[in-house]
Amino acid sequence: MRRSAFATIFAAVIVLPAHAIAASADALVRAAFDNWRARSSQTEVTMLVHRPDWQRSMTIKAFTRGNNDALVRFTAPAEDRGNATLKRGDDTWIFNPKLNQVIKLPPSMLAQSWMGSDFSYNDLSKSEELLTDYTHKIVAQTTSGAHTVYTIDAIPKPGAPVVWGKLEVRIRDDGVMLGETYFDQDMKVVRRMTTDKVGRIGGRPYPLTMTMHPAHHPGQWTQIKTTSGRFNISLPDYLFTLSNLQNPRE
Repeated sequence: MRRSAFATIFAAVIVLPAHAIAASADALVRAAFDNWRARSSQTEVTMLVHRPDWQRSMTIKAFTRGNNDALVRFTAPAEDRGNATLKRGDDTWIFNPKLNQVIKLPPSMLAQSWMGSDFSYNDLSKSEELLTDYTHKIVAQTTSGAHTVYTIDAIPKPGAPVVWGKLEVRIRDDGVMLGETYFDQDMKVVRRMTTDKVGRIGGRPYPLTMTMHPAHHPGQWTQIKTTSGRFNISLPDYLFTLSNLQNPRE
């Protein structure tokens, strides 16, 4: 979880009306992240991991602050309660309450599955590597209802330490992220994330339901639903500490 994604997850924000964002690729990508995270955020999320022969549901409380800090903690079910991930700057730690152990993750692990889902550590911390490690170009523009939807190709910058060969991003003109398609280095689709429901939360239009679909595993997906959210709030410094990761006070 380099500089922050759950980037989203996880910049002062003014919630702009439709068509108010200048149609430049960089501005649209920044608007999507600002809408998702704001200067700070506190959200509650339900995550449903679905497989052809089973599924399980978990609830999560997440906090983000600025571009660099994120804390994500599982609150249910009982067997997962207390598992948590902390991102601070370029460093990421996980806490396992059963082992009562904090583990620092190497960068090579940040793109791996988080808690058996189809999302990665980068995804659910709302990592902003899409902003910092890619160049952006608008390649298509369509209309959906009262909104313009832009398709943007994100190409890795030379030498950027990223996994993907390309990202294709769909962003609505009010800053709502509508989807991402992830390509490997051979330009083959590896997974797709879709926004299935947009609504208002915390005074802004927001991607309430998002689903990650692995390309090569039919019938497998993970869905996250944001059930509550507050933005641009004051969060205490202790929230993003190793002490609070292990002994929560939030």
